[in-house]
Amino acid sequence: MIESFRSYRDLAVWKRAMKLTREIYGLTKTFPSDERFGLTNQIRRAAVSIPSNLAEGHARAGAAEFGRFISISMGSVAELETQLILARELTYADAEVVEKALEELDEIGKMLRGLAKAIQSRRSG
Repeated sequence: MIESFRSYRDLAVWKRAMKLTREIYGLTKTFPSDERFGLTNQIRRAAVSIPSNLAEGHARAGAAEFGRFISISMGSVAELETQLILARELTYADAEVVEKALEELDEIGKMLRGLAKAIQSRRSG
């Protein structure tokens, strides 16, 4: 485990990802009902995956495993970004709301990359 924090709940990136996930649930409530099992479900799953993989990775033994789950979270960031852009293009979501979510996703991605680098330097250091 990384010694600078006790729990994944101490990570600022986990907190921001949780907040974004709550916002995503609100945003997708306005999607057409016939998308409930399509894009709505995909977007929600990708959003939930970001903080969930941080939590799971932190619970695993060792920094290498945590780093792998951070990488999975970064993949979910890209997946969610793509899905939000599609939702905007299909006019399922307000362009301004999507833009704010994309900006937050960009920040979360930067934080994940920084965390991955910190973990990598601890492993090689």
